[in-house]
Amino acid sequence: MLFTRILLGLQALILAVFGLAYFIRPEEMASLSGMLLMDPSAVTDVRAWYGCLPLGIAAFLLLSQLRLQLARAALDLLVLVYVALALGRISGLWLDGSLGQTFNLYALLFEVVSAGLAFVALRRLDG
Repeated sequence: MLFTRILLGLQALILAVFGLAYFIRPEEMASLSGMLLMDPSAVTDVRAWYGCLPLGIAAFLLLSQLRLQLARAALDLLVLVYVALALGRISGLWLDGSLGQTFNLYALLFEVVSAGLAFVALRRLDG
């Protein structure tokens, strides 16, 4: 259970930091991946999806630290979210012909490792 608690806490921290960064500085954060936010509605969309969605997930992960019966659901959520992101990123890299773009490759590495660690934590809860 210690591995699960550490993983959930670390993921909560990472998601909260990135969520806050995207909420507070959406233009600067979006530019890291080459996005240009050309309209106030685009800035608002980035604040919501890239800022508040990760903050909400981080809050759930922290709640699962207080209510350990939620740990399995939190790990399931992490596996599903990171696998979906990784599949979307792999598809985009192939469809868009941007295999050499390092931002997406680093993000893909993080997503695959995070999904794998969450899956290992789930297996450990079963065993």
